[in-house]
Amino acid sequence: MPSIRRGSERGQVNLGWLQSLHTFSFGHYYDPEHMGFSVLRVINDDTVAPGMGFDTHGHRDMEIISYVLQGALEHKDSKGNHHIIPAGEVQLMSAGTGIAHSEYNYFATEPTRFLQIWIRPGSKGLSPGYAQAKIKQEGPLTPLATPDGQYGSLVIHQDASLYRLKLSEGETYTLNADNRWGYLHLVEGSAQTAEIWLKPGDAMGLTAQESATVTATAPLEALWFELPPG
Repeated sequence: MPSIRRGSERGQVNLGWLQSLHTFSFGHYYDPEHMGFSVLRVINDDTVAPGMGFDTHGHRDMEIISYVLQGALEHKDSKGNHHIIPAGEVQLMSAGTGIAHSEYNYFATEPTRFLQIWIRPGSKGLSPGYAQAKIKQEGPLTPLATPDGQYGSLVIHQDASLYRLKLSEGETYTLNADNRWGYLHLVEGSAQTAEIWLKPGDAMGLTAQESATVTATAPLEALWFELPPG
């Protein structure tokens, strides 16, 4: 039976300039029942007020993915990278031995919303790296980040893959973890499986040999993670 994480039960943060929903324990939100899933450590749904953002801060030994849903992010880091990430693009920052960066809403008049995702790397002490791309949807399931950069996806330093799932209303897709673990996070739309209804923010975890056939009950966008067991 898949494990379900309801979006309505996520941790909530309201800093005025930042509205954030935490799928897993993060910052001041602590939930021992939701510390991550396999090597997936963070999924934060962040909405940043116009002109505001995260001041320069450091990371190390983490693969950090930002997927912009609305607006645009302005990124600057200690390796000299300075980029704008508009809606629809995905950014991957490998923190490695250490990197400091800032993230701001690029726009002064509209909010920016993005998913911040942390995945533990396969090994520590890697060289920091940065990449971003606008990846065209090819079929229902399109790779955004993979270990080998398949089909133009970004390269992640872990035996894990991130895909974007898009379905029209009434379409179905079978998710199969095989010998791995799988995690589906619903971004927009709604869906049902044989036993479960899913709304935006809901998530479903599959362990090895489990599968689930998802039927979109409204136009659907979701992220699907394939992760090492454990």
